[in-house]
Amino acid sequence: MSSSSLKIIVLTGSDRPEVLDTWSQLVPQLRATDGVEVVGVYSREQQVADNIDADLVVVLGGDGSILRGCRQLGASQKPIVGINLGRLGFLADLTTEEFSRNLEQLKNGQYDVVEHLMFECQHRMDDGSINTDLGLNEVTITSGSSLKMLDIKLEIDFDPVTTFSCDGLIISTPVGSTAHNLSAGGPILRQDLQAFCITPICPHTLTVRPIVDSAERTYGLTVPEAPEGVMLIIDGQIRRSFGPRDRVIVKRAAATFKLVRFPGHSYYATLHRKLGWRGQLDYRERKGL
Repeated sequence: MSSSSLKIIVLTGSDRPEVLDTWSQLVPQLRATDGVEVVGVYSREQQVADNIDADLVVVLGGDGSILRGCRQLGASQKPIVGINLGRLGFLADLTTEEFSRNLEQLKNGQYDVVEHLMFECQHRMDDGSINTDLGLNEVTITSGSSLKMLDIKLEIDFDPVTTFSCDGLIISTPVGSTAHNLSAGGPILRQDLQAFCITPICPHTLTVRPIVDSAERTYGLTVPEAPEGVMLIIDGQIRRSFGPRDRVIVKRAAATFKLVRFPGHSYYATLHRKLGWRGQLDYRERKGL
């Protein structure tokens, strides 16, 4: 391979048969493509070396595989191309066939890299220990197996804001706004916004509504009367018990999620396609309105 080769890391995402089958199909094509070099293949459990020299990361699976892939990359985020072997696929938006068709464009640099907000979540526990995680979608505190309503206190920039009486609370990024946040009735945020969305899950008071605020702020959550069974969940994949003296701090991460987009991509066209939006426009056109 020449020094100008496109260097690719492959994250296999999972050991599901369809993922392994896709990888076995792509290997011959990638090896036969002049100007493309696979410099590393990592399973879902492996951390990607910080000093690896690569131009792109190809993730096989769905959006969950991309979330996991971001954690595997850690502070050394690289542009990601997602091959969708899951369901909706807001981030992993290419089929295997579309990836193959676009391989020449990738090799020739005919794509955009769009950077998105990521968060750092600090879980400060009663014993003084701190778990720090990098995430892309959301941080959730949920009643879990306690099956009880929670009183969750919110601080922004360490100033008290309010106490939510609810089944849980979600702090999501714009990328995560179409995930758990959307199912909980939160708003859809355009992915390139620099903001966080705070959405209560089944709030006791109907006048409580989601809050959207700047990504430059720091968000704190506590549950002073948390019963046993309350959980902290990060990107739907990391789960930890959350106690009455625990505290969560969420803020902008130094790293950004870098997503490869090909020319002609439209975020709203993706929403229309993935969510099955229809609306009134076609009806009015048919009626001549």
